[in-house]
Amino acid sequence: MSHTLGVRQAQKQKTRQALMDAALALLEEQSLSSLGLREVTRAVGVAPTAFYRHFRSTADLGVALVEEALGSLHPMIRTTVTSADSSGERIRRAVELIAGHVNAYPPHVRFIARERHGGVQPVREAIRDQLGRFADEVKAELAKDAEAEGWSDDDLLMLSHLYVDQMLITASLFLEALEASPEDRERVSRLATRQMRLISIGRHHWLE
Repeated sequence: MSHTLGVRQAQKQKTRQALMDAALALLEEQSLSSLGLREVTRAVGVAPTAFYRHFRSTADLGVALVEEALGSLHPMIRTTVTSADSSGERIRRAVELIAGHVNAYPPHVRFIARERHGGVQPVREAIRDQLGRFADEVKAELAKDAEAEGWSDDDLLMLSHLYVDQMLITASLFLEALEASPEDRERVSRLATRQMRLISIGRHHWLE
């Protein structure tokens, strides 16, 4: 009996993932607000009613895609920020992480970039919550630096949000350069590094 339940659960998870993959592919050409569940189920080859065994709505599916796109990044962000010898090392790691993630998961990055300010409120809120978590995690690591002495919690959080926002901008730049030449991608990397350095320089002089 338990084996049968295990097989059913595995099949259910497989169908759920197939629906998410199909939706992500369809969202390459449109926004979530215009996506119909029949489009998604047709792409997977299941009946429209099967959709509701996995998601309450397309908005619910969109929230699941946000978790898939951003949820796994939290450990990597913490690793990037912590244990660095200098702000330059942190910046280098961050730019490399972003470039690698964009190369590996361009549909996910494109989905987040489009839906961050899109027309589906639960998805906007899910993205905002994930970015808030990133900012809190960056803040916790920055607070450990000797340079954080004298900084208020509010100012450290403001700085963390600046870094997170810049990482999103960097991801968009790398996304636009996916089909570009190696030289163009290198220019994007240099620009992203300089932009983050500018934030870092401002940090050093903030308390003055």
